[in-house]
Formats: sequence, C-alpha cells, structure tokens
Amino acid sequence: MEKRILGIDPGLATLGFGVITWQQSSAKGQNTTIKMLDFGVIKTSADMEMEQRLCILFDDLHTLMEEFKPDLVAIEKLFFYRMSNTIVVAQARGVLVLVLGQCRLPYVEFTPAQIKQALTNYGNADKAEVQEAVARELDLDEIPRPDDAADALAVALTASFQL
Repeated sequence: MEKRILGIDPGLATLGFGVITWQQSSAKGQNTTIKMLDFGVIKTSADMEMEQRLCILFDDLHTLMEEFKPDLVAIEKLFFYRMSNTIVVAQARGVLVLVLGQCRLPYVEFTPAQIKQALTNYGNADKAEVQEAVARELDLDEIPRPDDAADALAVALTASFQL
C-alpha cells in the first residue's frame, strides 16, 4: 500500500510544501519506505493587496493538489506570539482549508512541539536539529531549502509516522 502525503507550513508571504510517499511492503507494517517527491514554497509579495495574495495561494494550492494528488495533507498548527502575524497567517490557513474541502482531502494538524518530538524525540529541539532529522529520514545529501520547505517535509514525515 502506498500513500502520498503533502506537508504544509502555512504562511502568507511564504507557504512551504513538501511531498513524500509512504509505502508499506509487508502486511504487518514492519517494512515501510519513505521517499521525498518534491518540495518548495508558494510566495506572495507584501506589495500586493491581501485579496490578491490569498488568490495566489488559492490557485497555487489547487495546482499542488492536482499535480501531486495527495492521499493526506499534514499541516503545522498556528503558533505565534504576535497577534498581527496570527491573523494574517490564519487568513492564509483559511484558504488552505477551503482548498482541502473543495478537493475533499483529509488533513491532520500537528503542533511544532509534536513535530519536534516525532523527528528528534525532543519536543524542544531547535530548527537545525529538526532539519537534520528531515535530511536523515529522507536520505538526502543536504537539508532542503528554504526553511519553510524543510519545515513542510517535517510535517509530512510526522504524519507518515502515524500511519
């Protein structure tokens, strides 16, 4: 059985995405293979009106769903200290959830601490430790860049560990 998982690191200026496949080769689930298919970011410019930025996210997210046809989408839960950032990212997240609803795709959410725990066994790991774990788990020669894409792959990996 194979599943395609799309990880998302939500954002308005930069939304990270990472796509992996999870394949179970035995009935008891003892042999699983995880491979990276792609990663990247969707960017919008601060010079644009809010509605234009949200439309770009809407269109580009639909394109991602059509291109990769995920079985499951994993999203990093919002966690901010400044309210102004939270509202802007929440609007972008709303577009994401709308697209997932339109595509009838199931999704799961993980807090930053859950992602860190899943990848490093330490809920307070720093960004570098998580990124190194992403590269190790996916057998990559280097850490994916930009950081938002690496974070999205970390979210996808966290979902794969739950399967």
